[in-house]
Amino acid sequence: MFPQIHLPGVDAQSDFTHMESLGVTLGGVPFPHLVFHLVLSYSNIEAIQVCFSESFESLVEGIETCLWSIGGVPQRHRTDHLSAAIHPLDAAGRAEAKQRYSTLMQHYGLEPTTNNLGVAHENGDVEQSHFRFKDAVDQALRVRGSREFADRSAYTRFLQHQVTQRNLTRQMRWAEEQAVLRPLPASWLALCRELRVRVSRFSTIQVLRNTYSVPSRLIGTKLLVRVRSEVLEVYRGTAHLLSMPRLLGTGQHRIDYRHVIWSLVRKPGAFAQYRYHDDLFPSLAFRRAYDALRDSKPQRADRDYVRILHLAASTSESEVELALGLLLDQAALPSFDAVRDLVRVPVAARLPELGPVIVDMAVYDRLLATAHA
Repeated sequence: MFPQIHLPGVDAQSDFTHMESLGVTLGGVPFPHLVFHLVLSYSNIEAIQVCFSESFESLVEGIETCLWSIGGVPQRHRTDHLSAAIHPLDAAGRAEAKQRYSTLMQHYGLEPTTNNLGVAHENGDVEQSHFRFKDAVDQALRVRGSREFADRSAYTRFLQHQVTQRNLTRQMRWAEEQAVLRPLPASWLALCRELRVRVSRFSTIQVLRNTYSVPSRLIGTKLLVRVRSEVLEVYRGTAHLLSMPRLLGTGQHRIDYRHVIWSLVRKPGAFAQYRYHDDLFPSLAFRRAYDALRDSKPQRADRDYVRILHLAASTSESEVELALGLLLDQAALPSFDAVRDLVRVPVAARLPELGPVIVDMAVYDRLLATAHA
């Protein structure tokens, strides 16, 4: 109703938009996701980043990614009220998130502004861009003739191509805006939430009300976890130990059999009633093998399967999986002995024996003699 006057280099707006309605699949599997979308209000130049939740980490990573993609910094940045990103956190987490957001704005010299609560049209430029962008992506998918992509990288390249094509239509106003954007800082800030957690006697840690396994040698130690939008980085002191995918929501768990198998192989009887029993099947072949063992030799099934898992962790999971597949296809029992006989156990490479070093200076004497002659 009320047309706005925008000045070059002044305002940027950002928000998340859900992309499930486009029906994109990766390898035949539905790919539910969001896009973090940043738009410069004057030129409508836009930048995106694929993400999976409206978490605070997705917000700050999206802002940095988009600013560096655009190549400059406006004066102000407007978001909605950040309720989806901040409200799920506890009081301490919300206070920390607000402080980190303020630090991010200071790093880029941006003046932060937000909509009034519940008034989405105050972020109208990015809201309209959501609609136009998703419509353009939908049309491109129709022209492409398929909504299936080989992997996330292929899909991300497709989306970035759509952004590039849309930005090409805005070059005149972009030239004006680009001339007055402020330069980027020397480096990314790469903000993240840091948590200190203790490894339980079950070789697990609790991070944001989700459970993750870590190597059993760490039981009882205190770890630093850096929480990013899609990854958890685990440190002991300053040493980086491992990175693992972050779980969405709460009450979830991710147990890596490699972390617990060294203890479990010494107590195979614990496998049957293990709380995270179903997480210890790396693929369908392992599940089928366990079922076959239970049908044939139920008394030895747990022991044999745990030893097979131990073999996979200490040699090659892919080779163990291949061996299981061969045995199952031949209707043979996938016992530990049968699998071990098929798996190539790595042998340490033999180092060549070096003899004593003999320095022969005669060759240099001959060179000198030739030079004097």
